[in-house]
Amino acid sequence: MFGIHDLALFVVSGILLNIMPGPDSLLIMTRSATQGWRAGCSAALGIGTGTMVHVLAAALGLSALLATSATAFTVVKWVGAAYIVWCGIGMLRARMRGGDEASDAHAVSDVDAAAGAARLTYRRIFAQGFLTNVLNPKVALFFLAFVPQFISADSPNKALAFVILGCIFNFNGMLWCNGLAVFTAFASAKLKLKPLVSLWLNRVTGGLFLALGVRLALSEQH
Repeated sequence: MFGIHDLALFVVSGILLNIMPGPDSLLIMTRSATQGWRAGCSAALGIGTGTMVHVLAAALGLSALLATSATAFTVVKWVGAAYIVWCGIGMLRARMRGGDEASDAHAVSDVDAAAGAARLTYRRIFAQGFLTNVLNPKVALFFLAFVPQFISADSPNKALAFVILGCIFNFNGMLWCNGLAVFTAFASAKLKLKPLVSLWLNRVTGGLFLALGVRLALSEQH
């Protein structure tokens, strides 16, 4: 149907790819561990929305521009890398509640009140997940390389088939991401993470985000 073939293989491959750790998983786990499952799910929904932007852009041919234009790829790459590094710096700057709370109340990576720092709104967490995903040109190139393998050359509507497969991939991804958010929050509650532990979890994740941002900045177009 719609020229789609090997759907079962696509689903299994998509699930395995979603399970692979990356900045999205790190963000979800950190938000869930420090602010609860709702925060983790907000980040997951933001990531899912960003994924749909990539799917629609690829279906419309916009992502092909990133694959063929070195300038477009470089611009998006540096913007995305700068945002991820900025998130990492914000996480590293998270601190215990105290005299400096007012100055840090709007930092992008503040942990929640239970962890001893200011709480992020779910809207800001959603935006963080969305931007972390949508500003990564590697995600756009991934969809251009992966999804067409499951669309027949004689498909009557390749764009529609691409969107359908993208929606299936994103749906499975959202099941995994939201499950990860709930599991992380549950595990954190059972372990009863102390405020200082949560704070350092945020900082360790910030360091990983810095490394991922630098890696993205140094990546090349393929």
